[in-house]
Amino acid sequence: MSIVQTNTVSPSLLAAMNPTSAAAAGSTPGSAAATQNQFMNLLVTQLQNQDPLNPIDNAQITSQMAQLSTVTGIEQVNTSLQSLLTNYQSSQALQSSSMIGKNVLVNGSAINYSGTAAQFGVNLASAADTVNVAVLNSSGQQIDSFSAGAHAAGVVPLQWNGTTTSGATAPSGNYSFQVTATQAGQAVTAQPLAYGTVSSIANGPSGVQLEVAGIGAVNMANVAQIF
Repeated sequence: MSIVQTNTVSPSLLAAMNPTSAAAAGSTPGSAAATQNQFMNLLVTQLQNQDPLNPIDNAQITSQMAQLSTVTGIEQVNTSLQSLLTNYQSSQALQSSSMIGKNVLVNGSAINYSGTAAQFGVNLASAADTVNVAVLNSSGQQIDSFSAGAHAAGVVPLQWNGTTTSGATAPSGNYSFQVTATQAGQAVTAQPLAYGTVSSIANGPSGVQLEVAGIGAVNMANVAQIF
């Protein structure tokens, strides 16, 4: 009597390895639950088709199940963190609503001059014995400059009275400014700060954002001072 050997793969094994839909996988494709279901189907099929003379190593099965459990746990942690982040952003948006109508200094170098002294500021990384400001028009031309004196490190509110170098009053409109600071002749990092009024709050993909009049959308992290 001869023994005939074939290379035919068990249909049940093929079905377990190639689920054709989310229903076949037992859950949403790509999810940890789907991966776990697929693994269990493969494991059961493998056990059903194992060679009785050369059974599957128990240690190998245990190791694979431990790895699968780790993957499932990581996805569950990610889901929990995402839920916490969503709740935190919603809470932050609610708390930030009290800022509507408040004046703020935020990262930026814009000046909105309307005939009265224009407010802005600078955030000094360290103390400076000299702080100089240059005001530029919309074409980037310098129309005025002045010294703001010495200041300690931190946020320093400043203002421009609208007078140009020639002594004339600048027309109302949008301007910008540049700040340079030094301490004993060494440059000090000076972050320019634009001034505006918060008109609304939005909860976007990057977190809570403030809509500041004359400036636009600003992340909460870029707010240096609230008045």
